[in-house]
Amino acid sequence: MKPEPKVRLRGVYKIFGPRDKQMVERVQNGLNKESLLNDHGHVLGLQDINVDMQAGEITVVMGLSGSGKSTLIRHLNRLIDPTAGEILVDGQDVTKLSAQDLRALRQTKMAMVFQKFALLPHRTVLQNAATALAVQGADRATQEQEAQRWLTRVGLAGYEDRYPAQLSGGMQQRVGIARALTAGTDIMLMDEAFSALDPLIRTDMQDLLLELQVELKKTVVFITHDLDEALKLADHLVILKDGAVIQQGEPQGILLNPADPYIEDFVSDINRARVLRVRSVMKPLADVPFAGDVAAHDTLEQLIALSGGDTTLTYRVMQDDVPVGILDMKELVRALVPRVSS
Repeated sequence: MKPEPKVRLRGVYKIFGPRDKQMVERVQNGLNKESLLNDHGHVLGLQDINVDMQAGEITVVMGLSGSGKSTLIRHLNRLIDPTAGEILVDGQDVTKLSAQDLRALRQTKMAMVFQKFALLPHRTVLQNAATALAVQGADRATQEQEAQRWLTRVGLAGYEDRYPAQLSGGMQQRVGIARALTAGTDIMLMDEAFSALDPLIRTDMQDLLLELQVELKKTVVFITHDLDEALKLADHLVILKDGAVIQQGEPQGILLNPADPYIEDFVSDINRARVLRVRSVMKPLADVPFAGDVAAHDTLEQLIALSGGDTTLTYRVMQDDVPVGILDMKELVRALVPRVSS
């Protein structure tokens, strides 16, 4: 049984327009996004969002442009107020917080990493990394000590006295991550944090986030329009379309069992061998001959290389040195073929 979610959204709607409260009932009664705009001049941002985000996990919210993903993340720290619904953080409804309590929430519970870095150009790297602690009122020695610690952790030791304009885009985003970590919050909100970066730098930043997450176990809410990025980072994946959740769950399960033609189209071009893990296609333990051991977290691509493409082989699957299943190479081959709609 899972513990109570760190963040919980219940029945969240967002309608942009002067009569938003009146429009909620119409949407609940079946009015679609197009008719809401054409007939009533209102925009449907979010529709009946119900998502649980567990402590210590990366929840990735993805969708195409206009799907509502950035609108959703801005509800968590109430940069946008919902038209209806509850947003619970540690069981407390954010929508009911006073202005003072909301400021405290933003300063002590949530840090945000932005797509365009949002660094202060007139401040040094060290000063930028210390921004959150400065706002919290920490003394200068504490600010500099914590900022230095996290700059070193993200690979920027020696750059403390530089200014943002003197750094590459990837280095600037490392400063943004260090700033969020320096805040010491449980929750990190990352809105398209890597999408402005070149592909190789983007991969490096994804790897850095996963490396930090192993150590820190933050509750991360990550917004992206890139499915490869989502599948790489997510513990829990939420896919939006037109402001509504189309499917959510463990990303490997979504890839193997898309619940909607929209999702099937979304995942059809993915390199499944590179994304799918052995644990997703293994079978229960059985007393059969096996060619060797493989790790549950290995990709199918790694297993194909190990087997030399021999589909007659079976492998024992290990997790923390304990046998947990078997994988028949014929099952692996079947898993590589996307499901076709009937």
